[in-house]
This record gives sequence, structure tokens and C-alpha cells, in this order.
Amino acid sequence: MTFVDDASLPLPGMPDSAPAPPAFQMTLIGQPQPVRIPERLWRSWLEDPAVVSRFESKRFRCCREQCWPWIGGGSSTGHGSFRAASLPGPSRRGTVPAYLFAYQLEYGVISRLGWSNTDDAVLCHQCDFAGCTNPAHMQLGTNRSNRSEYELRRRNIASSLADVRGPAGRTRAIAAAIRTGIEQNLDVATVEERIAAAEAAGRPLSLW
Repeated sequence: MTFVDDASLPLPGMPDSAPAPPAFQMTLIGQPQPVRIPERLWRSWLEDPAVVSRFESKRFRCCREQCWPWIGGGSSTGHGSFRAASLPGPSRRGTVPAYLFAYQLEYGVISRLGWSNTDDAVLCHQCDFAGCTNPAHMQLGTNRSNRSEYELRRRNIASSLADVRGPAGRTRAIAAAIRTGIEQNLDVATVEERIAAAEAAGRPLSLW
């Protein structure tokens, strides 16, 4: 796994001409203000086999084209939450978004990523499933473009955004289906059928 230190290089998923966004910030669960996570911490987690092994045990890898659902704990927005480390302090420091960990595990540390203004870079799910940790389904964008795409797709009944259970309910339902399948020692194909059924249960028309 190779990490790039030079912040002047283009980021994965962003055009070469894109301006360098501000330093990375993110809001953790229970923490009202953005918390800055130093690159050295990201690198220490991503390069630690024990941390990576724990992370991998909490996501279900399907084929490359499909979503890789998170089966661990999650936030109220439906995104997976991964405790990379237990750090001292009053907040859940060391707990990070699972999809952000997954993306950086694949492509390397994103040295400059901010979540404060509409023009800052953010990591967007192209599959619209908040619980997905497949890095192939993510790309860098801005809060503004992410919001525009949300407004365009949320009324599409085939989209994950239209799930009547909301993003958190969808993530929990799919995770529960996977965990049950694993506990029952079902084969991958059968677990994927359970996933499809859990997804279908949230479609608006499934209620009629």
C-alpha cells in the first residue's frame, strides 16, 4: 500500500486542474465542532494490520460492482462508524466514518479534505447508499455538487435515497440480513439474496 505525501498531486477522483481544498476536518458523533485528525494518525491506523483486520471484519465484500455494506455500528445518517482507536478526551475521538477509512485504505491518505464550505472537497457515494464501503463507489466532490446530485436522485424510486426507512433504517436492515446469514453459515450467493430482499423491502412501492 502506497501513500502520497505531496499535497500538490491531484487527489483520486478529482480533475488535475482542481484547486487544492483546505485541510481535512470532520464532525464525529457527539462532537458539535469539527475535529481535525492529523495525517500521522490516519497513517498509523491504515498501516496497522490489527486495525485493518478489525475494519475488514465489519464490512461484507461482494463483487467489485456491488455495494460492500457495513455491518458494524452506524450513525444517525446511515453511515458506518469505525473505532480505529480509543483516544483520551470527552468525545469519541478515534471513531471515523467507515467509508472514509475504506477510501483511504484503497487510495491513500487524503491530505487535504474539508467539510466546512460548499466549495470544500467531500467524499461522495455514487451508489447513494450511506452504508456502502466499496471505494469504487466513491469519488471526491463538493458539498454543493453532492447536494445537487441528492436533489436529482432522491425522487427516483429505484434509488437508495428513496428508501422509506431512511438512510439509517436501510443500513441497519441490510446489516441485519448479512449478520443473520453469517451466523447461519449461509453461502455468499444466499447472503446476497438476503441483501436484495432487504433492499427491496424499503422501496416505496413495496408497501402497496
